[in-house]
Amino acid sequence: MATTEDLYSGSRETTEGRVYNVAGGDWDSVLGGQDFDDERLVINMGPQHPSTHGVLRLVLELDGETVTDARAVIGYLHTGIEKNTEYRTWTQGTTFVTRMDYVAPLFNELVYCLGVEKLLGVEAPPRATMIRMLITEINRVSSHWVWLATGGMELGALTAMTNGFLAREKCLDVFEMITGLRMNHAYIRPGGVAQDLPEGGMERLHQWVRDTKKDLDGVEKLLRGQPIWIQRLKDVGWIGVEGCLSLGVTGPLLRAAGLPWDLRKVTPYMGYETFDFDVPTDTRGDCWARFVVRVAEMHESVKIVEQILARIEPGPVMVDDPKIAWPAQLKLEADGLGNSFEHVAKIMGGSMESLIHHFKLVTEGFRVPAGQVYQAIESPRGELGVHMVSDGGTRPYRMHFRDPSFVNLQALAAMSEGGLVADVIAAVASIDPIMGGVDR
Repeated sequence: MATTEDLYSGSRETTEGRVYNVAGGDWDSVLGGQDFDDERLVINMGPQHPSTHGVLRLVLELDGETVTDARAVIGYLHTGIEKNTEYRTWTQGTTFVTRMDYVAPLFNELVYCLGVEKLLGVEAPPRATMIRMLITEINRVSSHWVWLATGGMELGALTAMTNGFLAREKCLDVFEMITGLRMNHAYIRPGGVAQDLPEGGMERLHQWVRDTKKDLDGVEKLLRGQPIWIQRLKDVGWIGVEGCLSLGVTGPLLRAAGLPWDLRKVTPYMGYETFDFDVPTDTRGDCWARFVVRVAEMHESVKIVEQILARIEPGPVMVDDPKIAWPAQLKLEADGLGNSFEHVAKIMGGSMESLIHHFKLVTEGFRVPAGQVYQAIESPRGELGVHMVSDGGTRPYRMHFRDPSFVNLQALAAMSEGGLVADVIAAVASIDPIMGGVDR
């Protein structure tokens, strides 16, 4: 029997087409001796796909156009952020974690800082808490706009894409006004926030509320009764409550299956229990239900922002503790200098002790008592949690995040198998996975 040698892999292929000893392995054991009919086809979707907001590879097994097996291959975007935080101070950690879920970066910063504050035994001042809640709810809206825009693009609804990204730009303009950056802000810090709202910020925020209400009304008119949009989403990518709970799926996917599980209501943090808002749910468990739930969630976030603007009061935005807060920030607030740089000159010319302390805090960081905590919040994609361990030093001993994109991605097979290959696009887009969070 004639054979050919593969000089690159060391495999041997017979003229009958059988392959064995491939790269030192045996394809018979890999294939399991199965007899495949002519209709079986294995294809790669990826390893890049726009609706995943990152690099994801899907391995699909098809019988005709029906998906019989779906597997997600991750790791293409791995950044080592969790490990890197072990070599940075507790304050510097915010600049790393904000880059995980880069579509909702402020939630990464928030859960991280809440965990650090729990270890420290401190609470941010009321105004800082209100600002945190304000910008994260706006971030929830901006994240859902990205979901709508990218999902619409994948399904051919290009007007949904352009409208979604235009509406998101208004959110990013607000972030830039408050934090100085459009993303990767490192604005939420242990003990509070980096700086107060700028002059004229309240009026800009009220304008954002008005604009977002109009944009949401436009989405309702554009897509709610659009026949093609409905047909592409209804009865596609179904998963029920039992499946979600078995896989640990949370967020809009779980609420679209019928369970009103929202950590802002179930285990309130930052005073969410004092705000009036609903937890939107649906019972259909398909892509259409997730569309309905997410749009309703944007309405509820706008409602929360309106209440914050009505209730926020003047005050400090950083804890009054020189062991945690930089003296420059405390001096700035004490002098009522707003966001100017005059405080730098005051510290340098007024107190050498404060200047030295400021230098040590910036370069070495503050110490956090030994212990470990788990802190969880409700991000746009579900439960975002962090388990952090301190050995009493100026850096985290260990940090591990429960990212909802990573957990929710497990539902891909259940949502895709048995459906058409074209519906995999809608299913993945409805999960809304951010690969920076998956591959952190």
